[in-house]
Amino acid sequence: MWHVLRRHTLIRGTLEEVFPFFAAAENLEAITPPWLSFGLLTPTPIEMRQGTLIQYRLKLMGVPMRWLTRISAWEPPHRFIDEQLEGPYRDWIHEHRFEPLDGYTLMADTVRYRLPLSPLGDLAFPIVRLQLNKIFDYRSVKILELVEGKLLL
Repeated sequence: MWHVLRRHTLIRGTLEEVFPFFAAAENLEAITPPWLSFGLLTPTPIEMRQGTLIQYRLKLMGVPMRWLTRISAWEPPHRFIDEQLEGPYRDWIHEHRFEPLDGYTLMADTVRYRLPLSPLGDLAFPIVRLQLNKIFDYRSVKILELVEGKLLL
C-alpha cells in the first residue's frame, strides 16, 4: 500500500537565495533530527544532478542502517526528486518543489512511500507516520532557522 506525506514550508527569500541551500547535499545533515544519528557516507562536495547517488547512515528506532538515494529529477531552482534505492522502505520517492511567492519561497515536500513486508508491514503505518511527522516538523524548524538566518546576515 502506498502512503503519502505532504508538507509545505514558507521560507523568507527568493528562489535564487533559497534553492542553493537544498542543492548542497551536505546540508541534509543539519536539518535531520539528531536522534536519527544521520551522516553522509558519500564524499563531499557532491555534484547534484540527475543520476547522482548519495549514501547515508542513520538509525531508525535505534537500528543502524544505510540508505542509498538517486536524484531522479534535477530542475533547479524549481524541483528535484530523490528516490531510495536501498534503505528501510520498500519504496520512497521524495519530490521537493520550490515556488516564488512575494519575496518568499514556498517549499512543498511530497513523499510517496511503501513500507517493507507488505501487507504485514502496513501494521506499523501509524508508528511510521508519527515518526515521519516528527522528522518533518524538525526539518521545517531547522530550515527556517538556517536558511532565513543565513539570509539575514
